[in-house]
Amino acid sequence: MTQVSNAVASPSAPADYSRHPLMQDVGFVMSDHDLLYRETVGTMLRAADLMDLPHYLRLILAQPKNEIMVHFPVRMDDGEFRLFKGYRVQHNNAIGPYKGGLRFHPDVHLDDVKTLAFLMTMKCSLVGVPFGGGKGGIKVDPRKHSSGEMERIVRRFTSAVAHQIGPDYDIPAPDVGSTAQHMAWIADTYAFLSEVGGHQPQAVITGKPVEYGGSLGREKATGQGVVDTLVNLLPELGIKIPGMTFSVLGYGNVGSWTARILHDMGAKLVAVMDHTGGVRNEKGIDADALADWCARPRDAGGTGGVRGFGGGGACTEQEFYSTEVDVFAPSALEQMIKEEQAKLLRCRVVVEGANAPTTPAGDRILAQREIEVFPAILANAGGVTVSYFEWVQNKTCSAWSLDEVDRKLREHMLQAAMRTKAARKKYKCDMRTASYIAALERLRGIYAMRGIFP
Repeated sequence: MTQVSNAVASPSAPADYSRHPLMQDVGFVMSDHDLLYRETVGTMLRAADLMDLPHYLRLILAQPKNEIMVHFPVRMDDGEFRLFKGYRVQHNNAIGPYKGGLRFHPDVHLDDVKTLAFLMTMKCSLVGVPFGGGKGGIKVDPRKHSSGEMERIVRRFTSAVAHQIGPDYDIPAPDVGSTAQHMAWIADTYAFLSEVGGHQPQAVITGKPVEYGGSLGREKATGQGVVDTLVNLLPELGIKIPGMTFSVLGYGNVGSWTARILHDMGAKLVAVMDHTGGVRNEKGIDADALADWCARPRDAGGTGGVRGFGGGGACTEQEFYSTEVDVFAPSALEQMIKEEQAKLLRCRVVVEGANAPTTPAGDRILAQREIEVFPAILANAGGVTVSYFEWVQNKTCSAWSLDEVDRKLREHMLQAAMRTKAARKKYKCDMRTASYIAALERLRGIYAMRGIFP
């Protein structure tokens, strides 16, 4: 397997900062229940130590400003009531309104939502949009509910948090399990609640259908941002996208759009795995045909994922991770690339389409093996950037063309990549730490101007 040269590989494996002394200063309980959040904050602290970030900023960023948890009853189709749990975490709004998606998943819990809100703060700062970090979700499996039940769940959740969101305060968006249709229900419910609706209520949420104030390019935005990151950073590694081989973990919105855009640029998709199984074809997988297959309803022969796709042979999890490719794009959920998976990978680059897909232990293995990692707060930032564009269009009662959206997105992604590369050169660190440093530099400047009240 061809390895990345020492000139571009991570110079050292990142240390484990999850038990940094500051963790006790902010009241962390050392338990597995907050493991993901603690690990994510640990990454920030490594960057903070390198750049000598003031202690008061570390304290502020180490915990969210607000953690909101709601329970609400919803009538099911059979007439019975069920109680659902929802979350909204508002991490930081020093740069602008809280911004972040809503995850609909049966395993949603506070640690996940806190982590994603924290990452949104870093991501927005790095990519240069005037938002802070927020995140939310409902503990629900959308696949197990009818459209009517999901509408009632979504609208009831919206009413429960309506006083904690707003077009100039906290602007949610789609995430895993949520769709443009869900966002339309949220916007409509918020507008209906006149006491909190305010001016331009559609701007309370992004990722809406284009017909209801959404932006062209929003559906593919995160995948497009992944590709833009590759366009900006692969040349330094001597990898050209035409003819490049790649594999994708997860074939939802992010994974499928990443694959489709790369496929159109001449790259070859050779392996895909999701929650239903894996498929592999060394001659190449038709990314568009696979997306169509995954979207096929079960009553029409679909499997809800890649399993059963006729454009390649089935493969095991070990076979998937061991497939030799130039680029591997984990685009599913958090913490899926642990030590075991990191040892199996045979790639030159990992580009993180998902949020926090690599554990610190996995990260250390990748660094030791000189596999370059393009971190999530950079590669995954296309979604929030185009969400910002949608918000601007709503606030100004305007509509941009797809070409304009794509052009502005490329500009933001290029600037974020340049900031990350500059930080890496200055501090001689890995790309993940460099991306955090670049994000923290902007936050440090903001706090230097704003100060702390009183």
